[in-house]
Amino acid sequence: MTQAYPTLFSPFRLGAVELRNRVVSPPMYQVRPVLSPEGLAWHRRLAAGGAGLVIVEGTSVKRLATKTAADDLRPLVEAIHDEGAAAAIQLFPVIADDVTGPDDPTTGQLDTLVEHFGRAAAVCAEAGFDGVEPHGAHGFLLNQFLMPDRNGRTDKYGGSPEGRGRLAVSIVEQVRRVAGDGLAILFRHTPVGEGYGLDDSLAFVEKLLASGLDVLDVSPARADDVADLAGAFKARFGCPVVAVGGMEDPDAAERALRLGRCDLVAVGRQLIADAQWPHKVRDGRLDEIVRCRKCDEACFGNLREGKPAACVQWPDDELAAYVR
Repeated sequence: MTQAYPTLFSPFRLGAVELRNRVVSPPMYQVRPVLSPEGLAWHRRLAAGGAGLVIVEGTSVKRLATKTAADDLRPLVEAIHDEGAAAAIQLFPVIADDVTGPDDPTTGQLDTLVEHFGRAAAVCAEAGFDGVEPHGAHGFLLNQFLMPDRNGRTDKYGGSPEGRGRLAVSIVEQVRRVAGDGLAILFRHTPVGEGYGLDDSLAFVEKLLASGLDVLDVSPARADDVADLAGAFKARFGCPVVAVGGMEDPDAAERALRLGRCDLVAVGRQLIADAQWPHKVRDGRLDEIVRCRKCDEACFGNLREGKPAACVQWPDDELAAYVR
């Protein structure tokens, strides 16, 4: 274990599995079918670089629940496990093409969505995933349900703050009921958003935890203190918390962990630039790290053009060594 960053590279218990360190590769959309050779190589690369937990990008919960078999997913899980990392998958809510906001679906469609989350989690557990993560952040559908200006529903999924949070709480309850205790449940949450603040989030997360949530993935934290918002949840509930934002600075990551503001740190674009960041930081080879320039040219830039995510600093054959 490195003397410089002992907390960052200490093990952490996530449900039934022990992570080798506190580094999380967060779900990052990459415009490669996740089960294609290139999609498997993307995730194998992230795991081989030394992250303790690799979370597969947001995947349609409807597809997982109705069209995907555990055997289909197993090569993806094995690609991550074989490189020493734990594997989770982010579950993205998909209802129908004409559903663009909280007011569009019927109550029945939302009840079905809750059931789909449970079925999808069961398939993922059978495939060998260590955890699942409903996506409730960044202004996407589940996050919009918390926003009073977006959620004008008058049924059980709207109205009061409790009603606006009921869909997410019901999803966590259903995942726990169907998948049991062997599957860790994470939830990605934006703690301050349109029409709701930190106090509202604290009340919401309290209900998620009572419903079976294991780990809160806080995204984003504020740039002036990368883990302060994550720390608010850690201080209130003591539950495992993931912090993201600025954690590619190992000193900041170590400090946040030591101060008890979080238990895990997510490193995104830096792992695209150099998946070996965890190994290099652990071994004290900081001068060998290919630093993320935050130029967004081949990561977000490629995505905007419908091209697979990459990095301008990659050699042309970066993924080739990870294709099996």
